[in-house]
Amino acid sequence: MPGISRSAATMYLIFLVFIWGINWPLTKYALDFSPPLLFAGIRTLIGGILLVGFAIWKRGPLRLKQNWHIYLIASMLNIILYYSFQTIGLQYMPAGLFTAIVFLQPVLLGMFAWLWLGEAMYPLKIFGLLLGFAGVAAITTGGIFGHISVWGLLLAIASAICWAGGTIYTKKMAPRVDPLWMTAMQVAIGGVAILGAGSVTESWSDIVWNMSFIFDTLFISVFVIAVGWLIYFKLIRNGDSAKVGSFMFLIPLIAIVFSVLFLNEHVTINLAVGLALVASSIIVVNMKPRRLKKELPVL
Repeated sequence: MPGISRSAATMYLIFLVFIWGINWPLTKYALDFSPPLLFAGIRTLIGGILLVGFAIWKRGPLRLKQNWHIYLIASMLNIILYYSFQTIGLQYMPAGLFTAIVFLQPVLLGMFAWLWLGEAMYPLKIFGLLLGFAGVAAITTGGIFGHISVWGLLLAIASAICWAGGTIYTKKMAPRVDPLWMTAMQVAIGGVAILGAGSVTESWSDIVWNMSFIFDTLFISVFVIAVGWLIYFKLIRNGDSAKVGSFMFLIPLIAIVFSVLFLNEHVTINLAVGLALVASSIIVVNMKPRRLKKELPVL
């Protein structure tokens, strides 16, 4: 895919942060009507089918024989493990709290990009990522009332590691695969795998097929999964991974706001502290030292 302008990147980021922010309380709500793995499989498979259809229409090179292992590894990290861990983990603690822990991912993403992609890492960026980490920590250590389960904590951390690792792997493999097929195949494979696991371990009869659940599932499938992953990987391919990741710190804050509004979860002053730290993090991470201004690409 061609590069994108700063204004287009900004619009993409605004959309992505908002849509992925509301995804968490929407997912928490849907779990009242469906077992976790079946719900994760249904929404992911629908999103994957939409993406595969779009990829076929665009007629990009699939090269399944040469690239099947790349699609499988990316799917395992970004979709199968990430969605399974988060969907199961959301049963153990409030949506806003779980989301905040998962979004330690931007810190991991910045470190992984430096270690494995050779992206620039300098003191100002490290400081900015640490500010974001502090913002998330402010939320998780008291910003939200709710039971902190050990299993929920471990699943949230595992989700963050899988997502960060999968993002780096996808960017590293980008020169070898068509970007649209890379996104479509990993989502479709993930959907089949998660739905299969859910069909074996859970009961389809436990799903309540009311209009709320159907609308919730379709909304997440189309906008959060199909459109969201396309935008996310487009931004990652065309920009500094840590800078894109820094905006991801905003997602748990949006998730918390909507959890408060619609799921009756409660927050304290820590949320305001976390918001200030996250906003500062985004500003600092996107600042460049003078010596690097001519060397680093502009997102």
